[in-house]
Amino acid sequence: MTSSEDQLENSTNHASLERAKTRSVELEEAIDQDPSRFRILTGDRPTGKLHLGHYFGTLKNRVELQNRGVETWVLVADYQVITDRDAVGPLRERVLGLVADYLAVGIDPKRSIIFNHSAVPALNQLLLPFLSLVTESELHRNPTVKSELDATNGRAMSGLLLTYPVHQAADILFCKANLVPVGQDQLPHLEQTRLIAQRFDRRYGRADKEHPVFPRPDALLSKTPLLLGTDGNKMSKSRGNTIELDMTADETARVLKKAKTDPDRVITYDPENRPEVSNLLMMASLATGEDPHAIADRIGDGGGGTLKSVVTDALNEFLAPIRERREELAANEDYLLEVLHHGDEVANEQADRTLAEVRRAMDMVY
Repeated sequence: MTSSEDQLENSTNHASLERAKTRSVELEEAIDQDPSRFRILTGDRPTGKLHLGHYFGTLKNRVELQNRGVETWVLVADYQVITDRDAVGPLRERVLGLVADYLAVGIDPKRSIIFNHSAVPALNQLLLPFLSLVTESELHRNPTVKSELDATNGRAMSGLLLTYPVHQAADILFCKANLVPVGQDQLPHLEQTRLIAQRFDRRYGRADKEHPVFPRPDALLSKTPLLLGTDGNKMSKSRGNTIELDMTADETARVLKKAKTDPDRVITYDPENRPEVSNLLMMASLATGEDPHAIADRIGDGGGGTLKSVVTDALNEFLAPIRERREELAANEDYLLEVLHHGDEVANEQADRTLAEVRRAMDMVY
């Protein structure tokens, strides 16, 4: 195994995680001192509706970073829909739904750039030189690719799925992002991106001798605890165990009524021994700002029924203004398209500049 392959393989081991956490704290302090130093790339695949896990895991943080003054680029990754599925599904509806969700939670198109993959040809053209900088072995060893392959239940892996980390590198590097908010499980993708940026500089050189074409982006680790689905498993669109942002209050109540708890009537916050109960308490805590232990103490021996009622009220109150705003946005398709097209225009201008730099560095200007 080469040193770079070993680097990718170990990007989520204990030592690497501790270094990433330490670096993330330093970056938070640097943002407070001068947010203008940073540009963030983040985004989602339009494979279904966004849910509570998305909100507390990523969306809330994007809005906070935007409001702190960090330049934020938000990608609707429509090309990545076909990495692991045979058809795109109701893609237009889902793309516009994502844009509505983004705006409803507080992403401001005057301060953040919302754009989509398929509208930015120069971004995708970066895949060609980038693929020359990675090995097949590295791609197979990427932990996230391996887990995605396991999820295909023995089906042959598509070339797009295998090269998914390289496409993500193009997403990040085309706009010169130097900061990427990620969870721990996404660190291997970012490490691959850092390697590609470094290798491009070493192999192909620079358009400007003073500066590499691409920065080596840092990870900004999420501080939000992982939320489980209402069935106690990983929160997932495909499992149907999520609370979607566009659900009504009644729909939310019905989903939570079926949520898994345990037989003990005394409610306590104990994530290790009572994961399902603790997960519901964490939902209420994130929605209200109240400590989950305090919520548990207040419920006492009220049992699972009272717990679900408390969580339902907390979430519906918290989500009400987001849902109201989203309903207004969804009814104005022209505005959603205007936001997306403006973002696409900005992204294309940046991608064209970056590709021009790449061609100069590679001596491909004739």
